[in-house]
Amino acid sequence: MFSCKKDKPTSIEDDFYTLNVPIGFPTPDIPKDNQLTQSRVALGKKLFFDTSLSRDSSISCGSCHQPALAFADDQVFSLGVEDRLGVRNSVSLANVAYQKKLLREGGVPTLEQQVLVPIQDHNEFDFNMVLLVERLSKDSVYATLSQKAYDREMGAFVVSRALSAFQRTLLSGNSPYDQYFYQNQHNVLSESAIRGMNLFNSDELNCSKCHADFNFTNGNFANNGLYEIYADSGRIRLTGLEEVRGIFKIPSLRNVELTAPYMHDGSLESLNQVIEHYQNGGKNHENKSPLVQGFLISEEEQEDLANFLKSLTDQSFVNNPFFQAE
Repeated sequence: MFSCKKDKPTSIEDDFYTLNVPIGFPTPDIPKDNQLTQSRVALGKKLFFDTSLSRDSSISCGSCHQPALAFADDQVFSLGVEDRLGVRNSVSLANVAYQKKLLREGGVPTLEQQVLVPIQDHNEFDFNMVLLVERLSKDSVYATLSQKAYDREMGAFVVSRALSAFQRTLLSGNSPYDQYFYQNQHNVLSESAIRGMNLFNSDELNCSKCHADFNFTNGNFANNGLYEIYADSGRIRLTGLEEVRGIFKIPSLRNVELTAPYMHDGSLESLNQVIEHYQNGGKNHENKSPLVQGFLISEEEQEDLANFLKSLTDQSFVNNPFFQAE
């Protein structure tokens, strides 16, 4: 009986996936019913890059979350089926394992629930989970992988958990900044980037008040004065409360050099435009964060700040062959 089990490993212990947690990062919480295994991650990766998840088989998760762009997109709004425009700028999935509130308004508490959103969204995959499962179940490869990963037939449970398992492996923490700050390699940052880091962390600029901790976000929500009147009402869509109009989740700045255009609507094209926005103090809005006050820095200091932000680019992450479509 033991020899039979060796031929078909089904337990987490037999198939354990070792998560490569970067130095200085905490170990992310993994749901008890979706512990990482090699089989689950492999199945999730296959699903992530499979266009079969969209109604007309034209796009995949990887179409809007591209590995070379830190699993973000370089468009203002990504295109869904039939070239339908999305309604918000695509966010990076780097370190998504640490997020507790997903989507721009934070209305989804788990990755397992979040992966259902693009499948059903009219402007994204425009599909139905029941029909998707029927499609995938006809594929003998998926049938085998589903049994191996979760010991059950292909279904919504498998799709949502496998996709989540793969996304939890997308850990990025080996940028020049990380090598400098966490790995004590003091020759990897330029003098300009170091000056920019000091500016970033200064009370004058207040950047690190919101973009804090190892992932450069405090996980909260804020109105940054992008508009006086917001076409996208933000968190009010979730709560219905006027005091959160124009408030969105504060994004991580990791790999920010690669994820332009910026803001929830992709309205700022470059890091320089982002710096200028905060330097000017933003537009007047009743919900604007008191931390967005504006500041005065020289052109050289603007360049220093931009160079620091560029030092958050993790080339080993975006070029990791494991994260590429096969």
